[in-house]
Amino acid sequence: MSTPLRVEDVDPADPSFWRLPRARRLEAFALLRTLDAPARFGPGPGFHALVRHADVQRASREPRHFASAPGVTVPAPAAWAKAVFGDSMVNMDGAEHTALRGIVQRAFTPRLLAAAEDNVREVARRIVAELVRDRPGEFVASVASRMPFEIICDLMGIPRRYRDDIARSVDEASENVGVRRSRLRVPGRGVRALARLHLVMAKLARERRRRPADDLISALVRADIDGRALSARQLGSFFSLLLVAGVETTRNAIAHGLALLTAHPDQQALLAADFERYADGAVDEIVRHSTPIIQFRRTVVTECELGGRLFRPGEKVVLFYASANRDEAVFENPDLFDITRDPNPHLGYGGGGPHYCLGAHLARQEMKALFRELLTGPHPVRAVGAADLVDSSFDNRVRALPFAFEGAGG
Repeated sequence: MSTPLRVEDVDPADPSFWRLPRARRLEAFALLRTLDAPARFGPGPGFHALVRHADVQRASREPRHFASAPGVTVPAPAAWAKAVFGDSMVNMDGAEHTALRGIVQRAFTPRLLAAAEDNVREVARRIVAELVRDRPGEFVASVASRMPFEIICDLMGIPRRYRDDIARSVDEASENVGVRRSRLRVPGRGVRALARLHLVMAKLARERRRRPADDLISALVRADIDGRALSARQLGSFFSLLLVAGVETTRNAIAHGLALLTAHPDQQALLAADFERYADGAVDEIVRHSTPIIQFRRTVVTECELGGRLFRPGEKVVLFYASANRDEAVFENPDLFDITRDPNPHLGYGGGGPHYCLGAHLARQEMKALFRELLTGPHPVRAVGAADLVDSSFDNRVRALPFAFEGAGG
């Protein structure tokens, strides 16, 4: 039996905390949720940990107090990186963020979205048909990564000849980057991979300006802000965000989903028996339970009170979605995986406000389409071993997951 944790033993600013078993980290967050006010961690000014559902949600919805600039990740993007690659929309506030987000929302026309939903179902059927034919044994590379990557590339209109290079760049940009002098992953490095992504996106943007198509790249290269066309850096930054964030988060949710359903055969049987009834709840419970993005940071810009503590301009807070999604004040039996959980106000796509995930609807559609094919067809699948997880303070990444078809050996 493990030794009970004490508050003084918990330090999410210490890289060693993120090498603890996941259950131990969740135990630590549960302990932090019992405190009267958000605790401060780290050397120097450090940061305050927002671990309760209400605090994370409020900070997400009050950008006038809690700003995304200069960056939502740790460490914040370097000034030279912003100058070279442009700033990501997730690091913006106010009018600049509103203008860019509005452009993206307008680019997602009803016709484009309808075509994307049809394509989601087609891609899911094709991936599972190829699984049945080829019988691979590893789920992440053959299924979980492929599904969101193909959907995003199809939506953007990326030709097949570019996709292998882009897939490698996306993986390099997001794999094994971390806090200096540690092996923990946070975004910010993988500069060469990011540069390759920007070069490909710039080339595609030039092609679409000459020969527009009915895709997202064409819609965005025709867009402008106050009469000014989007710059190459703005386009490159958005495309990189869409590729890395859109692929990574959904890939991890899909992989965790198969592992969770296999570990809870009663829940898998319930879902398979009446998929249309339980699919939406299953997707939300998978996202809540696994929480693909563990944390984002905010910077205090005006004095305010939150969670029993007074915050002053310049202070940093970290929004721990992984803790908020296990808050006992909101979720009954929060450690239980229950696809019938209702309501399920999880913060797996953010806590609301201007930075709520633009791709949440598409991600849900991808997961539903894929699990429909994986679980209700003539060849259902299951995990046959533990997920190989990557130690990370940023995302709940699955490196690999062995799987097999029901009735097969393993």
